[in-house]
Amino acid sequence: MNEVTALTQQVLGAFFLIAVAIGVISQRTHFCTMGAIADVFNMGDWTRAHQWVLAVGVAMIGFAALSQLGLIDSSKTLYAGNRFMWLSSTAGGLMFGYGMVMASGCGNKTLVRIGAGNLKSLVVFLVLGLSAFATLKGITAVLRVNTVDAISLSMPSNADLGTLIASVTGIANESTNIWTGYVLGVLLVLWVLRHADFWTFENLLASLGVGALIVLMWWVSGHFGFLPEHPETLEPVYLGTYSGRIEAMSFVAPVAHTLDWLMFFSDKSKFLTVGVVSVTGVIVGSAVSAVQQKTFRWEGFASVDDLSQHLIGSALMGIGGVTALGCTFGQGLSGISTLSLNSFAAVAAIVLGAVLSIRHQVARLERSLA
Repeated sequence: MNEVTALTQQVLGAFFLIAVAIGVISQRTHFCTMGAIADVFNMGDWTRAHQWVLAVGVAMIGFAALSQLGLIDSSKTLYAGNRFMWLSSTAGGLMFGYGMVMASGCGNKTLVRIGAGNLKSLVVFLVLGLSAFATLKGITAVLRVNTVDAISLSMPSNADLGTLIASVTGIANESTNIWTGYVLGVLLVLWVLRHADFWTFENLLASLGVGALIVLMWWVSGHFGFLPEHPETLEPVYLGTYSGRIEAMSFVAPVAHTLDWLMFFSDKSKFLTVGVVSVTGVIVGSAVSAVQQKTFRWEGFASVDDLSQHLIGSALMGIGGVTALGCTFGQGLSGISTLSLNSFAAVAAIVLGAVLSIRHQVARLERSLA
């Protein structure tokens, strides 16, 4: 058990350091999915969108490679399963996407801004965590389970893109999802890198760095932290994870788990997870980067309207993120790298929700200026 405890601590330490690196990269390069959508919609600037797409491509290729090499079991990830929860993914994604615009950023951006001294994001963090916890175990959880979660499609095996392609083409192959990941990942990488103006240090650091760090998380969780036989239960276990399955990075349920761990710290049944240390690591990484760059500054709400917008947005993110089984990182990078159909549906809905919210914000501004 001492060896298990030591290995668990190493897994948690590795996730913390990876999250610190993501916090540094996000703070320095302004890597942000919501910002990418806003740039395209408002200015026609695809730079940050290309950063995100390239990060997705790298994550897909890396996940496929880990699966092919037998370093991880793709059927044991948090996103694996035969249920295509299309309604939960789309409804939750729409809420999350709409809310993240109102709250000035997704879960990752919220943590990055906290590290840089933004007190508005601290409020978003607390409300997001509370609403997410309620949707995991509380009043909105009952509503979620009895409505959108009750409607889904059962796939013959896994609800992923490779399995869907195999069923349509009639080519049944265990490695279909792996090669689909390679092909789609390479296409995304080539689509971005063909733009010569994208080849800057900042863009490559943001996209290649974040994508590679997601792959590293998959390896740490699914290989380094895997025990084929726990000495107490004699069952296979993925150490440090909340779900008991292979996890990468996400920023909705882990925020709820962070608040839960802080509030019930003396409860011996509570334990640190890779999600909790990832939340902490991003804040620390952002703070270190902001202080080093001398950009750290305190920032608060400008008005009551500003506060109300952020409160509503953060509540929508918490409820929507749990309903959609992830956020722009949880589904938009980690989940989509596994080619989960739920992740594709959630990401499409998040983008649509964000666009609708941006349009609403622009309309409000125009009315106020009229």
